[in-house]
Amino acid sequence: MKIVLRVLINAAALWAAASFVPGIHAGGIGSILALALVFGLVNAFVRPFLKLVSCPIILLTLGLFTLVVNALMLMLAAWLGRGLGIEFTVDGFVPAFLGALIISVVSTLLSWILISKSDG
Repeated sequence: MKIVLRVLINAAALWAAASFVPGIHAGGIGSILALALVFGLVNAFVRPFLKLVSCPIILLTLGLFTLVVNALMLMLAAWLGRGLGIEFTVDGFVPAFLGALIISVVSTLLSWILISKSDG
């Protein structure tokens, strides 16, 4: 149940990014739900490796480079989704960066609200 809730939280965050950032375009709700699943998989498998490789840069920038990593993860998820036939596009790095900021804020707030600390 917790995994389904996380996918739905990611979907809501992706919808918010697509709604508020020019340069991020999504199809219908099915596309957003499918990309939320792809985005979750990318964050689970690729992001830890990328953060490990970029650890010195993250330390030098006091964590701000993590925002760049998040933007790259959004661009990768959109590219993989496009390969799978999912209607979700990101037009460049700046929309990806702004979208990653919105996704981070929305998913953090929804996680605080919807996932109790006992579920961990």
